[in-house]
Amino acid sequence: MSKIETINPATEEVIAEFDVSTKEQVDEAVQKAKKAFAAWRELGSRRTDHLASFANELRKKGQRLAKLITNEMGKPIKESIPEVEKCAWVMDYYAENGITFLKTEAVTTDAKKSFVSFEPLGVIGSIMPWNFPFWQALRFAAPSLMAGNTVVLKPSSAVPQCGLAIEESFRNAGFPRDVFQTIIGDSSTAELLLDSDIDAVSFTGSVSVGAKVGQKAISRLKKCVLELGGSDPFIVCADADIEKAASGALKGRFINCGQSCIASKRFFVVKNVADEFIDKFVKNTKKLRVGDPLDEETDIGPMVNKSALETAQSQVDDATSKGAELLTGGKRVGSKGYFYSPTVLSGVKQSMRVMQEETFGPIAPVAIVNDEDEAVRLANASRFGLGASVWTEDLIKAERIAKVLENGLVTVNNVVVSDPRLPFGGVKQSGVGRELSRYGMLEFTNIKSVRFYEELIVKHYVE
Repeated sequence: MSKIETINPATEEVIAEFDVSTKEQVDEAVQKAKKAFAAWRELGSRRTDHLASFANELRKKGQRLAKLITNEMGKPIKESIPEVEKCAWVMDYYAENGITFLKTEAVTTDAKKSFVSFEPLGVIGSIMPWNFPFWQALRFAAPSLMAGNTVVLKPSSAVPQCGLAIEESFRNAGFPRDVFQTIIGDSSTAELLLDSDIDAVSFTGSVSVGAKVGQKAISRLKKCVLELGGSDPFIVCADADIEKAASGALKGRFINCGQSCIASKRFFVVKNVADEFIDKFVKNTKKLRVGDPLDEETDIGPMVNKSALETAQSQVDDATSKGAELLTGGKRVGSKGYFYSPTVLSGVKQSMRVMQEETFGPIAPVAIVNDEDEAVRLANASRFGLGASVWTEDLIKAERIAKVLENGLVTVNNVVVSDPRLPFGGVKQSGVGRELSRYGMLEFTNIKSVRFYEELIVKHYVE
């Protein structure tokens, strides 16, 4: 039986070793989930009690779970704690609103009675990344479970302990057996899950892998939702509050060491305010503390692994070799652990990798533009379309810009964050489908039309 190791990115020490789930174990988990589905779907409104109980379990064990996140993938503890708290919120949100979201909708037709109902699909396979190991799994699981589906989770091979801890939390919260299960492995294990008898799949990860997941799912006629990352623009207009914009840039770019799909990744600043913005942004960046992620004073923890560290350095080297100016950072910190200094680049060009690729690390490329129209044009000149952040005191202008930005999420005068109350997802190569809100909940339901007639009505029968 093959094995995987989980490594603490702050120390480079092996934390634990795990057996990789075999084909037989994956198939067995899916079949157990199918059996559990029959009873779980019939619970109806009683599912709300289970979700609320899970939220309480997360709050009760929050500190321990947060430390697990930090040790396994490197996030500063002061960010891990809010991640667990947010997971409790999403569970409470669907416990409180799920029944309303699933309520049958009456529709007026020529029939005596017509309605649309929302029925669960069955077993949903979930293939999730490492950067928000609890949140990304549970932002999908909460609405899916509330809708009456069961779940088999395959977490990233970098965070198997987090995946197993989520399953344990479901058991401790009193969920029925096999409603939520975790399997352990790598990309080959994900393929086994896709090839199994699941009814749909939710995937968060890279574009290249997401395309393969989507192709395999569609070839088997299975519904899929894909969240594939982004290269979110951060637009600073001439009338922006620069102090607030610079503070927002710090939060938007460097949260989770820049390893976030909705982190601000490309900065477009109107030239009239560029000097002031860059000066404040760089000064703020230099104040960030890099170090032990378990220290509550630490702002920037390590990157997830050596490969991520090397990719970040190669992107910075590409930019500086093509004329970008390195204003701060741009190098590894220390010799142990995968730490990289928060970096700001100016004078960047569209041809540079930092503007074309998703920079999944603490790198902030700043481009100076002539006006807001140029900023929007360059912001849209990307294969990604997840989130965008616009900074201006003119809310009429902000609304005009928001409408033409090619993104699934736009935030004005704040950074982009996911919120259970709003749909989450992107356009272009940032993905397919939506998570969260009622829209995300209905992704994994059978939207069923039902009509009742008292007598046969013959009109025009056209499919």
